[in-house]
Amino acid sequence: MDEKKVLEMKGIDKTFPNVRALRNVDFSLCEGEIHALMGENGAGKSTLIKVLTGVYTKDAGTITLKGKGEVQIHSPQDAQKLGISTVYQEITLCPNLTVAENMYIGRTEGALTNWKKINEAADKLLKSLEIPATATQQLSNCSIAVQQMVAIARAVDMDCKVLILDEPTSSLDEQEVEKLFGLMRDLKKRGVGIIFVTHFLDQVYEVCDKITVLRDGGLVGEYEIKDLPRVQLVAKMLGKELDDLSDIKGEGGTYEGKDKDEKIFEAKDLQSNAGIKPFDFYIKKGEVNGFTGLLGSGRSECVRAIFGADRVINGTVKMHGKSVKINKPLDAMKNGIAYLPEDRKKDGIIQDLSVRENIVMALQVLTGFFKPFSKAQQYAFADEYIKKLNIKTASADTPIKSLSGGNQQKVILARWLLMHPEYLILDEPTRGIDVGTKVDIQKLVLELAKEGMSVTFISSETDEMLRTCSRLVVMRDRKVVGELSGEDLTQNKIMSTIAGESKS
Repeated sequence: MDEKKVLEMKGIDKTFPNVRALRNVDFSLCEGEIHALMGENGAGKSTLIKVLTGVYTKDAGTITLKGKGEVQIHSPQDAQKLGISTVYQEITLCPNLTVAENMYIGRTEGALTNWKKINEAADKLLKSLEIPATATQQLSNCSIAVQQMVAIARAVDMDCKVLILDEPTSSLDEQEVEKLFGLMRDLKKRGVGIIFVTHFLDQVYEVCDKITVLRDGGLVGEYEIKDLPRVQLVAKMLGKELDDLSDIKGEGGTYEGKDKDEKIFEAKDLQSNAGIKPFDFYIKKGEVNGFTGLLGSGRSECVRAIFGADRVINGTVKMHGKSVKINKPLDAMKNGIAYLPEDRKKDGIIQDLSVRENIVMALQVLTGFFKPFSKAQQYAFADEYIKKLNIKTASADTPIKSLSGGNQQKVILARWLLMHPEYLILDEPTRGIDVGTKVDIQKLVLELAKEGMSVTFISSETDEMLRTCSRLVVMRDRKVVGELSGEDLTQNKIMSTIAGESKS
């Protein structure tokens, strides 16, 4: 093991039922190094971290720590004793306790504890790390950033050699991020090795020394920051090499009505409580456009703001040029907007209801529960869309939970199409479904647009966006960084815009 290396993981394998989450992954960390662990959703980042911290037991491979040789880590307690600490995105401290109590919880001796000494020790450590808090302050009175710093201080006091920061900046504003980076640089000088898991490209290039990229459970490579331009990082995360990317243009016919240039929906300076920067957006009659960017870039938050699914805190909205208020999903539905959410299990299907009941739900809400549809009407609606979308189900009365993922997705799509919306928002409509159903949904989107429906389409698969969209809004770090259409609608241009580089 190299003298400078504090951690070395070699040949790590981890398999869950039907899924090989990690395949022969290597990862190493040096003393006094900030090392970014990057990859899209499902790349294996979380699994690797959980293997290192003892949440999961590896199936194969070795973990070696400086001064300890090869180690076996069977629990988070084992990891902590070996000097491996994790600070998660969700604060795992106790807000009703003081800062000092949180820093020393589990390490004191009950009633015999000398709190005066502990408070003094806590204040000394807080001061040395320049954390703006006092030992006796209740944690709930500290900002999220300071709470994370307290969690880091606790790890440092427990003599951690490896500090894992898992999405620590996702809830912080720019000033708070700078304070956290200051603390990370200070720990780096003290020789602590830091693993930094984040979706924010700008932050990686601001604070990190190295990057390891995972994709689909495998290691893509380890790179010095200076050797990996942003656009190349994006290419490696997405699995697209710049040299052999093909330009794919939208297929199928387009809407040719006289009103094709009319803006159905417009938003100005729209902002929600989900942390996205204010953005402008519009969609024309019969247009298919989309939001693109890496996971965590703010794609979903933008469409949730449009639909009123997150609380809107700023901005104006127009439908057909007239101002409207969309404060909640029902307001959006009344204005002819439909939304298929990213997580069909959590936000889409009602598992214990039948296919029929799931299909008629949105229209029933819009019509009002005091005007219930008859069973005959419900069956007519359900049977029409089961046939139209080729939903594979034994009958309209089959519980939706017994359908495949792709057919569940078609049921939710049927729910919104039954409303005959003017504007349909589809967030990851093809995630986790078979190729045949993906193609069906893409064709359907293009057909709906040709008939005059406006569609916003979001997908993690860039090829799919290029096949369906004529215009793309590009997101990075929760803000809009570009818009592409026409000849600019290519893989290369999307990736360079996401990366914030015009060349590389």
